[in-house]
Amino acid sequence: MSYAEIAIRVKSLSKRYEIYDAPHDRLKQFIVPSIRRIVGATPKTYFREFWALKDVSFEVKRGQAVAIVGRNGSGKSTLLQAICETLAPTHGEIHTQGRIAALLELGSGFSLDFSGRENVYLNASLLGLSKAEIDERFDRIAAFADIGDFMEQPVRTYSSGMYVRLAFAVIAHVDADILVIDEALAVGDAVFSQKCMRFIRKFRETGTLLFVSHDISSVLSLCENAIWLHEGCIKLAGEAKQISEAYLQYTFQECYGEEAQDQSPSIEKNDVASTKDRSVLTSLVPKLDTGSTKNISAQSHSHEIYDWRSGAGEIVSVEVTYSEAAKTTLFGGEQIRLEIQATAHRSMDKPVLGFIVRNRLGQHLFGENTLLFTDQSPTSVKAGDSIQAEFIFQLPLLPNGKFFISAALANGDLNELVQHHWLHDACMIEISSSSVGSGQFGVPFEKISLYTRP
Repeated sequence: MSYAEIAIRVKSLSKRYEIYDAPHDRLKQFIVPSIRRIVGATPKTYFREFWALKDVSFEVKRGQAVAIVGRNGSGKSTLLQAICETLAPTHGEIHTQGRIAALLELGSGFSLDFSGRENVYLNASLLGLSKAEIDERFDRIAAFADIGDFMEQPVRTYSSGMYVRLAFAVIAHVDADILVIDEALAVGDAVFSQKCMRFIRKFRETGTLLFVSHDISSVLSLCENAIWLHEGCIKLAGEAKQISEAYLQYTFQECYGEEAQDQSPSIEKNDVASTKDRSVLTSLVPKLDTGSTKNISAQSHSHEIYDWRSGAGEIVSVEVTYSEAAKTTLFGGEQIRLEIQATAHRSMDKPVLGFIVRNRLGQHLFGENTLLFTDQSPTSVKAGDSIQAEFIFQLPLLPNGKFFISAALANGDLNELVQHHWLHDACMIEISSSSVGSGQFGVPFEKISLYTRP
């Protein structure tokens, strides 16, 4: 890949912090090692090392949108600060091409005693705009921030939401080539968040985006690639959908303890068609062996299927059927039947089965589960029992394309629910010749009219 195609290049980046247990240890570290060197003794350290980043390397192409995901403390903010040159790395190299505009931690780059107007001029000048350019754009910046008379008040009087409004308004009007956004957007209100998302999607047409968020839906909506940081290192990097699923599986394991295991490697793909007599659009029927390996039989759906499980039970079948056997395509609006079968390996007092339908980007569209039914009429199962759920519903009007169904087995009630098996993209449905013009769903209109008057 040529240098001109690269917007951000990070090579062997590391950042070390010195952690002192007491204030006087910092003074000792400043004085004692120098004295020991003078007298020929081995220097002694009075701090503990903490590596926020360890040998991180990656490249972001021009025009690409890359998400950074990971738990709090994994090094995401440190990485962004290093890329924006507000933090000096201990080791490694960072090369960027183009003007960078960044929205990092709340209030960064603001002077608390300056007014909003003064901070606009301060921040915009730091991002490379001249006073004449800021003068020309100020009214648009103020309109975007929409904080009214607070623009003339000291920033120390601002709420967290007003901080974000002003900061984002500035970076949205500096003609940046690279946009770097940390989790600060999470504190904005819904209306302003939508305004920011509209700007980011427009920016994506020409610019490069580096985006940090715990909102996986936003990650999947905005970014085609993702990097998962874990304890300062890159754990995985690749397509946003795959990385998000792997990260969610990891968080399940962290939540439910060491007994929870990611069983993705034990599932293999197989193109063997289903032999059922009914009109099966797509199905997944794992066959249990004596070991942990499963063979997947799937029709119209051959890809690796990822799952996560606790060991208390597992989904053994996910099947979609529809009534008109002669049909070869779906248009949306048909009645379909979704059946999920599972096996309990331990006793469960309130088992729950459910599903989620997602588009090709992994965005959640709709789903349902048996929770309300089991909460009102709990049904317990013993180890070895089978569990089956049936969902019969009108398929929404969806745009043309492939849609994936994920299934889950859990146990509990409305107040406490524990996941025991999550099966990503268990089966697929395909919509053709849809009448949906735009958006994620279509609406069955009763009447559309156009009238003219002289």
